[in-house]
Amino acid sequence: MKKWLYTISFSLVLTISTNIQAVDKIAIINIAQIFQKLPAREVAAKQLENEFKGYATNLKSMEKKLRNDIEKLQRDRSIMKTSDINNMEKNIMEQRETFSNKAQIFEMDNHRRQTEERNKILRRIQDAVKIVAMKKNYDIVIDTSTVVYALPSKNITADVLKEVK
Repeated sequence: MKKWLYTISFSLVLTISTNIQAVDKIAIINIAQIFQKLPAREVAAKQLENEFKGYATNLKSMEKKLRNDIEKLQRDRSIMKTSDINNMEKNIMEQRETFSNKAQIFEMDNHRRQTEERNKILRRIQDAVKIVAMKKNYDIVIDTSTVVYALPSKNITADVLKEVK
């Protein structure tokens, strides 16, 4: 009976000590902070702005022409012929449809490219996290947004930020 009790106690001590050791191999990181401080994010934003600048300018000029035509129709409607009013209304409807389609395509392309650039940056951050975790022998790295409390010594955000840059 004593041997059995010793065996259970010894097993319990081993299990507890293993769990305590595992806690030492967990680090936390603030990915949002790294993402915000990363110079590559600003570079990507400027690149995207330049990439879509011509398209945005074209959409703005289309919108301005459409507004001018609508204002002209509203202003001159009383002195225009019925056929001219119908032609202008038809033209405005076509312009609206074209503008709407191009604006939708622009939004989809812009969103797709922003997602691509964000994912590239996040992959770089993830690679840096892996490198830092291996160097410091961490088994698990958890984002601070999912942790209620952790010791500041377990935070490797600054180390990852250095690695990413």
